[in-house]
Amino acid sequence: MYIPYGHQTIEEDDIQAVVDVLRSDFLTTGPAVEKFERKVAEYVGAGYAVAVSNGTAALHVACLAAGIGEGDEVITTPITFAASANCVLYCGGTPVFADIDPITYNIDPKDIERKITDKTKAIIPVHFTGQPCEMDEIRQIAEKHHLAVIEDGAHALGAEYKGKKIGSFSNMVTFSFHPVKPITTGEGGMVVTNDEKLYERLKLFRSHGITREESLMQQKAGEGGWYYEQLELGYNYRMTDIQAALGCSQMDKLEGFLARRRQLAERYHQAFAGRPNLVVPKQLENTKSGWHLYVVQVLERDRKEVFAALQEAGIGANVHYIPVYRHPYYRNHGYQETFCPQAEKLYQHMVSLPLYPGMTDGMQDFVIENLLKI
Repeated sequence: MYIPYGHQTIEEDDIQAVVDVLRSDFLTTGPAVEKFERKVAEYVGAGYAVAVSNGTAALHVACLAAGIGEGDEVITTPITFAASANCVLYCGGTPVFADIDPITYNIDPKDIERKITDKTKAIIPVHFTGQPCEMDEIRQIAEKHHLAVIEDGAHALGAEYKGKKIGSFSNMVTFSFHPVKPITTGEGGMVVTNDEKLYERLKLFRSHGITREESLMQQKAGEGGWYYEQLELGYNYRMTDIQAALGCSQMDKLEGFLARRRQLAERYHQAFAGRPNLVVPKQLENTKSGWHLYVVQVLERDRKEVFAALQEAGIGANVHYIPVYRHPYYRNHGYQETFCPQAEKLYQHMVSLPLYPGMTDGMQDFVIENLLKI
């Protein structure tokens, strides 16, 4: 038996939803995509949603819509997947890494403020593991310095901050639908916003920068019904109806998925209570984590040994994440001296344990037993 750190839950109704699209007239971007966008927007409380091909594409088009360009700095966290910073580089901007809070593992608002310069244009807070960032503080900083906020909610669909779903505030919020995420479309992503102008720009960048909407056209040359215009240098980041049909079916199960994740997280909490050599994750007051990941810190044993022993037992432990600035690409492009002390301290000790809706109590008991034995 091998227990992965994350795994999709696909049932017969999910399969049937995809089959129905395969038998329909639309395979690429059609009515299923629009339906999926409405479902997610309504669920999180956003006015608009734009589905794209993956979570990285969502971050990229959000940065483009925000006008990130050459010479602009964008502050983000080092404890994240590289895409949270790469999206800034794609636009010609410069990622700046602020350190994390040692309790929440999320970006530290105080260090955000320390890293702001006259070149700073935006902040990309990442709701790491599904734990919401301290958004009130981040929004206050953004308003004070006239910065855009693009929340990376890849881990956080269904998470809540002060009674509201992640996705209902900030200029834009991005989601990912990779198989290990809260719901899956295979690959896929989405940007939600309450700003109609950003919504129109997001749609442009998703599809080659091309529009057929007369209200947006610049030449209006009186051409026929075939006429369209390219207004921006966009990309082919469209989602297919096949993916969106799966997404619609998965959205109907999201609350059940979240309930099981929270139940499993609570079982881990109870199992590890009173173990001084294990640091369990904390949940901020007035928040509900989506529990995409369950990260423990191993204090008295070498993390490499613990990781290897878990893997040998058939437990797919992982490490999320290597601080982004440590990667050779970043080291070779100006980040040799970048160092975030709290991020480094966390990285030395962190291990992600398996957590996903299809995980049984027996599987979790096996993980707990082996970790405590180690």
